[in-house]
Amino acid sequence: MRYYPFALVAAVLFTFSSCKDDTDTEPDTDTTPNEVVVDVDESLFLTNGVTVTTVPCTLSDGTVTECYQIVTNSVPADHNMGPWCPTNISDGAEQGGIWLEGGVKYDVDGAFIENMASFYDDDTWLMYDENGDIYVTQTEEDCENAANPNVGAEYKNFCVECLPSYVTDVSHTYIIPITPVKLDTPVSFGMGGGPGGPGGSNVPSVRGIAFNGVRFDAPAPTDAILGAYTLAPFDDAGGHINITEGYHYHAATGVSTQISQSDGHSAMIGYASDGYAIYAQLDANGNEPTDLDECRGHYDEVRGYHYHADAAGANNFINCLSGAYAN
Repeated sequence: MRYYPFALVAAVLFTFSSCKDDTDTEPDTDTTPNEVVVDVDESLFLTNGVTVTTVPCTLSDGTVTECYQIVTNSVPADHNMGPWCPTNISDGAEQGGIWLEGGVKYDVDGAFIENMASFYDDDTWLMYDENGDIYVTQTEEDCENAANPNVGAEYKNFCVECLPSYVTDVSHTYIIPITPVKLDTPVSFGMGGGPGGPGGSNVPSVRGIAFNGVRFDAPAPTDAILGAYTLAPFDDAGGHINITEGYHYHAATGVSTQISQSDGHSAMIGYASDGYAIYAQLDANGNEPTDLDECRGHYDEVRGYHYHADAAGANNFINCLSGAYAN
């Protein structure tokens, strides 16, 4: 989530210029002639709330090709959103969401809220009153104000819960290449970057898109959230709502639509902004691949090059882009 609010835009595009100094019009690829390249399968996207069309595009390495333009309202048709904040310290896990800390996924139940002072070794945390009722934002204005980097003292020790009704008119447009093109050197994500390249403001920060049209977003700025003595939990699907971005994911928890693989490989969960598929972290036996590269990708002869999402508690999906993205 972009926890800090910014000007609302109706369409957010995967349309950025590459940080590489590469003017060739031929694909800049380190693949071998016989290596399998798997196209984006538009039929995997859910039809409810997601529209996919074909458009001409130029990729960041100069390749002129065709892309899919994916327009979505970012409302998942395959699962409910929320809950996020429990209302009393007696509430169980089903009445709250999750929090991602130190690589671990925690249930935000009443006990979690009650014990935050111990959890963070800071007595400033006290998010409930003498009756055990938790301080939760109640309005759209509260949601927006609590997300401000200069959040006022009146929101200190509040659980921030932004509701779907606040973002009914948010729409996003994403453009991804139909046929992925592998780069010689991976590209870091913009606005925070990652391993493998210089990164920068012109490089995509959105990691990809789920089959339901919800974006896989950059890591949530949890340090900034906690620094204001607020908590903005994610729901069990790993998502929450920002007034500007709408509903979006910060973790892959297995709730959104997955495409199982007949050979026991990890299930497919969506596509990265370079058109390569993203699969879940673990395979059917609970194992993570041991040969992932710096972007969390590797190759096999069935799926071609593809990524594996990071552990849910890591507040991360993939680390960088191995392929060219749409200009």
